[in-house]
Amino acid sequence: MARVPLTICTGAYDRVRALADGRVGVEGCDVNYLTMNPEQAFYRAWNNFEFDVTELSGSSYILARSTGWDDYISVPVFPSRLFRHSGIYIRADAGIEKPEHLKGREVGVPVYAMTAALWIRGMLQDDYGVAPSDIHWRTGGLEEGGRKSKFPPKLPPEIKVDPICDDQTLSGMLLSGELTALVSAREPSCFGPDHPEIVRLFPDFRAAEKEWYAKTGLFPIMHVLGIRKELVEREPWIATSVLKAFTQAKDVCLEEMSDVTALAVSMPWIAAELRETRELMGDDIWPYGFQENLGELSVMCRWSKAQGLASREMTPEELFHPATLDRARI
Repeated sequence: MARVPLTICTGAYDRVRALADGRVGVEGCDVNYLTMNPEQAFYRAWNNFEFDVTELSGSSYILARSTGWDDYISVPVFPSRLFRHSGIYIRADAGIEKPEHLKGREVGVPVYAMTAALWIRGMLQDDYGVAPSDIHWRTGGLEEGGRKSKFPPKLPPEIKVDPICDDQTLSGMLLSGELTALVSAREPSCFGPDHPEIVRLFPDFRAAEKEWYAKTGLFPIMHVLGIRKELVEREPWIATSVLKAFTQAKDVCLEEMSDVTALAVSMPWIAAELRETRELMGDDIWPYGFQENLGELSVMCRWSKAQGLASREMTPEELFHPATLDRARI
């Protein structure tokens, strides 16, 4: 049987490096591996379908699938995950001393549907009683004007979302005081030693995130891995082969990180950091697989509908190729 050419695109993560550099292969495939900024990959995948296998925004994927979009189908590989208590920025002079004080405020967010915001809004509502409808959301570019959403949701009337002007930026508006808070996956340029008036809502976000993980057991999923529907329908075996290859590459990464003979990462105390993290999260600190991530996937589906994003509440099973919902066990 002829080998299948396969173009894969993700960020340049340590957990994909063994696949990107050829140490791990995809069974039956000749891989052309591209790495790039996730926003660029998303744009090229959503608009041009340039890649056979690609990293996709988790929240946008759920939203799109709920409307019947099926140009890509995911496998349970999660290239990007991040705790998000760190992603809420406020003005120190705005009188926001705790999450509940965000009620009634204008809060910036680059795209209402972005995955970081999905997790932050879910945490605010479940833990602090701050509903999405309690906030007036202002959308637009963080550092460049004119940013638009690929899949704008049909929001219920109680959730108020309005764009800023194309010549404005969210970072600039927070700095000027036109906004009092901002939700962002990236640190805004107005945050730093030159602007002490801009601070995080959770200054010790690491402690808050560890406490939240200990309570919920959730490690937030940011991005999923999609395969072009046309390809996987023609070659159905590819879904499982891709899942297997990414899992092997991630396992190589964790093994290299654990070897302190010569450090694989430029962190002098990585061994202590890894030990502390595993004491909290278990040996596999970056789990792939459907059952292993059912808790995260379930809350993402629930929150997506509750926040006015998905047109219906998806089930986690609907998001993935059926061949990847379980794994072979020996």
